[in-house]
Amino acid sequence: MTAKMAASIVEHGEDAFRKLFKFYKRRNPPPDFSEVINFSKPCNDKVFTCELNTTPISEEDVSKAGLRPVKEWRAFGLHGYPGFIFISNPFLPGSQQYWVKQCLKTYPQKPNVCNLDMHMSSVETENIWEKSIDVIRRKGCGKREPKTLLEKLRWVTLGYHYDWNSKTYSPDYYTPFPKELHLLAHKVAAACGFPGFNAEAGILNYYRSDSFGQTAVFLLGGTKREDRPTAMFMTSGDIMVMSGPSRLLYHAVPCIVPAPAGNVLPSCLGQRLETEAQDDDIIQSVSEEDWDVCSWYLQTSRVNVTLRQVLASGQTFPSSQASNLSTDNCEKSEETQKNKKRKSESGYECDT
Repeated sequence: MTAKMAASIVEHGEDAFRKLFKFYKRRNPPPDFSEVINFSKPCNDKVFTCELNTTPISEEDVSKAGLRPVKEWRAFGLHGYPGFIFISNPFLPGSQQYWVKQCLKTYPQKPNVCNLDMHMSSVETENIWEKSIDVIRRKGCGKREPKTLLEKLRWVTLGYHYDWNSKTYSPDYYTPFPKELHLLAHKVAAACGFPGFNAEAGILNYYRSDSFGQTAVFLLGGTKREDRPTAMFMTSGDIMVMSGPSRLLYHAVPCIVPAPAGNVLPSCLGQRLETEAQDDDIIQSVSEEDWDVCSWYLQTSRVNVTLRQVLASGQTFPSSQASNLSTDNCEKSEETQKNKKRKSESGYECDT
């Protein structure tokens, strides 16, 4: 079945989102990616160039978060998706290694919450990195070993943790939000016209695959599952901002795309920092020992970071948690996601 044939069967009818999701997820035969939007070669009629706000952010400020000057960023929108902004890898050479290391080594640490906590004790899920690296290094030498805790990670939550049962955020279910991640989100949001954005909740998704590659297919649908989604490639370092109406849309990652033969990792992940990091810099060099583990993991994986604002400016949690403050961004079953409407319309979501 070609991509055009897939398009014809999901143009109308029930659950168009899931049909296209399954089309791109299948392995045999592999899907046709000819209709997937590639923002590195934006020649699709749906794509238009976005102008970002460069005035409130100095080059020094964005460089502290490992970002290029805003004037050098390449940003795009999609016709029919108001509020959606796609930014092609705005990171400085070498800075992605730092963020990868944070996602694999630092952010899974307690007191943050992860999927392993659902069926393991807190003692067992402490120091996931340290309990995994020796086995991973042996695997790197070609030895067969059981899966490590790091390989079993599927998600980690930061800041306010979503309660899947009550579908709310709560002030009682909170761990400190990483300052460096807050700074990164603030700089990106300001460039996109949201200078007051305050990252308060985050979810890290760890996508595993049986084939090499960093690039993923991202599906952006409508407010109903019957709406046919748009497929796009999401490469290492890309950022997607979902503000306004786009926060309410179904979205999902059905697959990781196999890398071209001989390319284990994207070249941007092999770059080192061009200048020596100072002690007070946020972005620090990653040791060779740590990067060996990170790069091995990334050969068959992708890590996505989603950051959200829970409370609007001046808003507080209700005294009774029975009143649902927020039901946004609740992951749906069957591997799809839908952003549900929050009381405040001023927030936005940032996917990297």
